Amino acid sequence: MASARQTRAQRHPNATPSAAVGAHHGHNRQVRRRIVAVATLAAVLAIGLFGVPLAATVAKYLLDDERGELEQVADVAAVSSSIALARGEPPTPMPDTERGTDLGLYDTSGQRISGNGPRTADEPTRRALAGHQVSDEHTDELLVALPISANGTVLGVIRATTPFSEVYQRVGEAWLAMAGLGGIAVLLVWLVARALAARLIRPLQQLAAAAEALGNGDFSVRAAPAGIREIDSVSTALNTTATRLDDLLARERAFSTDASHQLRTPLTGLRLGLEVALDTPGQDLRTAISTAIEDTERLQATIEDLLKLARTAARPTELVDVLPLLTELRAAWLRRPDTGRRPFRINATTSPATAHTSTAALRQVLTVLLDNAALHGAGTVTVTVRDAGDALAIDVADEGPGITTEPAQLFTRRPPDPNAREANGHGIGLALARSLTEAEGGRLRLSTLTPPTFTVLLPAAVGEPTQVEPAPDTGTDLAADAASSSSK
Repeated sequence: MASARQTRAQRHPNATPSAAVGAHHGHNRQVRRRIVAVATLAAVLAIGLFGVPLAATVAKYLLDDERGELEQVADVAAVSSSIALARGEPPTPMPDTERGTDLGLYDTSGQRISGNGPRTADEPTRRALAGHQVSDEHTDELLVALPISANGTVLGVIRATTPFSEVYQRVGEAWLAMAGLGGIAVLLVWLVARALAARLIRPLQQLAAAAEALGNGDFSVRAAPAGIREIDSVSTALNTTATRLDDLLARERAFSTDASHQLRTPLTGLRLGLEVALDTPGQDLRTAISTAIEDTERLQATIEDLLKLARTAARPTELVDVLPLLTELRAAWLRRPDTGRRPFRINATTSPATAHTSTAALRQVLTVLLDNAALHGAGTVTVTVRDAGDALAIDVADEGPGITTEPAQLFTRRPPDPNAREANGHGIGLALARSLTEAEGGRLRLSTLTPPTFTVLLPAAVGEPTQVEPAPDTGTDLAADAASSSSK
């Protein structure tokens, strides 16, 4: 991990954590701006695509509405003037109109006789004298010419006009209102886009920070759920990766610690055996070398067991017959130079003695207990295999003075104290043995303080057990041990 950090430092010599954080924040601001810009542009395009045809429709509607109002004013004027024209009376004054609207009354000769407008009839007015209603648009005004008839005879024409400026004003007011509403809509979209961008960027920032921490070696980091399915899927994948890396690193660290503890005693025995063979005159070196090779093979088996236990998170359990395994461990015990050839007895009160466990884990647990008896105990080491109902019990006892360490601290993993005698015993080994036992669904406890007796409880099983190939035994066989124990 240190080398990875060094490599990153070499690639980016000027990069610092604060600079990286600043770069992340700058990138996040750019992403937020892009999201807001895209959302706002989409809103502007949508409003434009909808607003331009609507604006044209509104303009046409207002023009038609103005023409309709002008025709209505002309109708009112025609009604009030038709009676006077039919009787030959002087025309009545034109009714009051809105500002900008002009009304004029023309006789059949085309002369204006009342109201406002040109003194003689223009071309649309002359067409109306032929009996047709005319609606026309000049360059600067809107015109309606309405004939006044009685019994099929045209008596005159009402000419009504209004300037286009009035229409333009109404259209402009409508368009201004539409533009205001569109602006409000764009503003709302901008505000919503900022809020959504912040909501999207925040979990992405946390996700980026978690990924950065994971890349820097902090495998305990976890990304919080954001409530967004796509981001949560990435967070879940990142958390799963962090968990796996954390477990892998923890297992590798545990392996380095446990391996150093588990290999210390057999390596010491191997070295002492070779030193004794070299220092003793007339010693059969071939026998010493053969014994060293057997011890080396057991060291290799121990390393393979520890690697298997460290690298495999979920270990498949086996139906293991523990008696061949005990025979193997007894053979190794009798060759150990640090035991002083202390007796090793096995009592088997149940047959078959099978348990649901892993052979590698059980071998390491029993090795720890036997190392503890060799370093801290005295006299005969007795291993008893008995039926405990739903469990198979394995008791490891010796004739030593007893355990002086507090039971609560006995199975606690702690750094070894080089000045304490139990530095190579209780500090790591018993904690390792308990963790391995519990990983197999069993329990490890101190049954009695004096004489010291440790009990391993494993799930009992009925079936065809996995046979463990026993190591060559240089001591008494299993049956002799059982008979000797029972005679006592």
